[in-house]
Amino acid sequence: QVQLQESGGGSVQAGGSLRLTCEASGYSFNSRKFCVGWWRQAPEKEREGVAVIEVNGKPYYPQTMRDRFTISQDNGKDALYLQIDNVKPEDSATYYCAVSNLAYCGGNYFTQNFFRYWGQGIQVTVSS
Repeated sequence: QVQLQESGGGSVQAGGSLRLTCEASGYSFNSRKFCVGWWRQAPEKEREGVAVIEVNGKPYYPQTMRDRFTISQDNGKDALYLQIDNVKPEDSATYYCAVSNLAYCGGNYFTQNFFRYWGQGIQVTVSS
């Protein structure tokens, strides 16, 4: 059974930075067996993809996420990270870590249907 746990969320002032961490049990990010990534969902909005890392280590960001978001892995700690810089109020959302059932899940494959395991989510609130 794969369980994902996000941490590092909370309240932050606009213009600041935040780093979210995802740790897993039942799955090793270091194995690079599946594409992994981050999603977010704001109140009354659909869940949207933020970033993924494919099994070759290559990150993928949707066009709207390419300037302030950085996804990375820490092989030593076996964790997945999401760095958000110059945060804006519109970044306020619940952020989810997820593991897909594909090796490559960028581009047209970056949809919820291809993600098998999800964390419970962590709240990020950005104040102006």
